[in-house]
Parts: sequence; C-alpha cells; structure tokens
Amino acid sequence: MEHGTSKVVPIALLFSVGSVLFSAHAGGGFATGNQENTYYVGLGWLAPFAVILATLLMSLTMREAMFLYNSRGFKNHKELFESLFQPFPKLEWLFEVFFYIMVIMAVAASVSGAASALHSYFGANYYLTVLVVGSIVLLLTIFGAGIIRMASTYFSIAILVSAITIFIVGLFKGQNVMNLLSANFTETGFSNVFTAIKQAFVYAGFQCVTLPTMLACGVPLFSKKSCNGAMHFAFVMNALALGLAVLMLIGWQSHYVAVEGGTVLPTLAVCREIGMPWLLILYGISLVLCLISTGVTTTFGFVSRFENAPALRKIQSPALRGAVLAMFILTLSMTVSMAGLSNIVKYGYGYCGYLGIAVVIIPMLTIGVYRNRKFIKEHPEVKG
Repeated sequence: MEHGTSKVVPIALLFSVGSVLFSAHAGGGFATGNQENTYYVGLGWLAPFAVILATLLMSLTMREAMFLYNSRGFKNHKELFESLFQPFPKLEWLFEVFFYIMVIMAVAASVSGAASALHSYFGANYYLTVLVVGSIVLLLTIFGAGIIRMASTYFSIAILVSAITIFIVGLFKGQNVMNLLSANFTETGFSNVFTAIKQAFVYAGFQCVTLPTMLACGVPLFSKKSCNGAMHFAFVMNALALGLAVLMLIGWQSHYVAVEGGTVLPTLAVCREIGMPWLLILYGISLVLCLISTGVTTTFGFVSRFENAPALRKIQSPALRGAVLAMFILTLSMTVSMAGLSNIVKYGYGYCGYLGIAVVIIPMLTIGVYRNRKFIKEHPEVKG
C-alpha cells in the first residue's frame, strides 16, 4: 500500500477518536464509582499515581495498535493480532476469548445499569427502559464508525461537563482529601506500591476490550503523529475524569461504606448525602450517558469483527448485518447482567484484566513498539 502523509488530519477528528476511548471507558463501573472504589480508593495516597499509570497504559496501547493496524492496511483485529504474534499466529485466539467475555460483561453492565438508573430516577418501567436503552444502543451501533465517532464526541463533552461538576462539588463538600492522603502516607509509606502498579495494569487490561472499536474508528489516522495526537486527547480526558472521581470518593469513603449499598453505587450515595437536587439530576443524566456510551462502543467492536463473516454474506445490507449481530450480543448480555454490577466489576473485569495484560498490553508495548519503530525507519513518510 501507499504511505502518503500529505493530508492534514483536523484537530476535530483527533478529538473525536480520542473521545471514543473516553466514552467507552466512562461506562457503568466508572459512572457509578464502583470501579474507582474497587481498584483505587483503597490505595490511599498512591491512588492518583495509579490512575495516571492506568490511563497512560491505555493510551499508549491504543496508539501502537492503531498505527500498526493502519500502516499495514489490516481489515480487522484478527489480522492485527495474527501479525503481532508471528511466528505464532494462533495465539490470536487468546485475544478473541478475552474480547468475547469482556463484550458480554461490559454490555450487560451498561444496558441493565442504564435501565435501572432510569427506573430509579424517573419511575419508568424497568423492562420498558431495557427495551428503550437497548434500541438506542442498537441504532447507534449499526450505522458505522462515523456515527460512533460523532456520538462519542457529544457524549464525551456532556459526560465531562456533568461528571467534573459533580466531582468538584463533591471534593469541596467532603473531607479534606490532601489531609487524608498525607495521613495515609504517614501510616502506610511505600508498602502498597506493588499493589498500586498491579491495580493500574489490571484496570488498563480490561479496558482493552475497546481496542477493536478504536481500530475501526481510528482508520482515518494514517500517520504516527495523528495516532499520537488522538491519544493525547484520550489521556487528558480519561486521567482528568478518573482522577477527580477517585479523589472525591476518597474524601467520602467513610460515609458511603457505612450506607447500605454504598460500595455498589458510591457516587450516588455521595450525591444524595450532599443534598443538592440539581446535582442528583445532573448525576442521573451523566450516569445514563456513560452507560449507553460504553454499550454502544463495545457492541460496535463486536459488530465490526463479524459483519463480514461468511455466515452473514447472504445479508446484503451492512446495516441489517450490524443489527443482527448487535441484537445477538445484547440478548446474550442481558442474561449475564443478573450477576450484578459489583460481581461483574470485581471478578469478571478483574480476571479479564490479567488476560488483557498478557495478551494486549505487554505484547503491544514491546513487540508492537519494536515493529512500529522499525516500520517508520523503513517508511519515514508515515511518521507525519
């Protein structure tokens, strides 16, 4: 293939691709505070450093994967991982196993969580809201990467504004976080450094379920420089939102752990305790947007993997093929959702996180980096 780089990539496109990673990350576990409580709050003063490490790992992994994918002209993530694992292409199946399990769990948490939120806030019928939310996910999924980038951009802006407002108000209303972190450092010192590093890697590991979606949406990024730019936006958005969420929950930990169900929905417990009705409404909107955005981006990753499968070639319409695949994964995911959000985040996400480290993060940041650097030396025009 040709490797021309005369075309300039608009900043808006870089932001929209970076937004895909943020909107995929800002799902049920993030919006509810469940992931922050499970993986970061207990780390004390090391929590902000673990957040930065995790978001850095996510961004670097996606950057290398997108450039490897685009520069070689691969058509799906199967080809990418077969190339990455040469001379052992069959290892690609490890990613397939990781991906399928994570898709089911992530979509299950997103759709059922959004339905539960709409039911709790507005008194809507649970089963009707499941149908409505599932339909929204379905419609946004079947019309291609352009719609996903556009939806992710608007979702990300709305989520950032609402979530950061909630977290800043929560920080001012809660205990003094700096005093809490200082006291924790005095008490624990550096004893939890290994745990913090492990938690950051595990968190980044299960977030790699978004990789197929990032590949599909990042196709316009033809140079290494454009891949870098998109992931700069992604890193800032993810680190800012996740970092503020973790700091706020540290300041409220003593409260929400004492509330029934508080560790399942920590952010909701905090918003209710603050006692500002407008903040509770804003949180409801943010929660639903986060849940739907993860459902859309994760389902789309599954659809993009199988939409050209031989078994579906008889279906002429790409939109119809996407609808069939999306309906299949949505139906399957709703069955898994009965396990509950906390179990999905702690056990399902956790174990898949270890697999993501071994199958995606380490190979992409070692073999992938080496091959990309070698490719740039041989084709300097792709640097950008």
